[in-house]
Amino acid sequence: MSAEEDLDQFEAEVELELYREYRAVFSMFRYVVETERRFYLANDVKVTPKSGPGATYFEVELGDAWVWDMYRQARFVSSVHVVTYKDVNVEALPKDEV
Repeated sequence: MSAEEDLDQFEAEVELELYREYRAVFSMFRYVVETERRFYLANDVKVTPKSGPGATYFEVELGDAWVWDMYRQARFVSSVHVVTYKDVNVEALPKDEV
């Protein structure tokens, strides 16, 4: 097996492990939040549009969150602050799924 194949295999295993963790913690959260860089599960979400020089941007504050990122050591975080000029999608999870 080549080094490239080894790396692909490792990344596939890590991503599968991350998906399993996501499924295990999903029911602990009230919202799904997507930004251009990350995917989050969170219990508190506040999105504030702001006017900047030449463009509108968004400040996103999350509380009690889980971050979909296979390279993070700790995916559970107490607070997250994101500033973005891109779309932010917030979806409240149905009560029967929480």
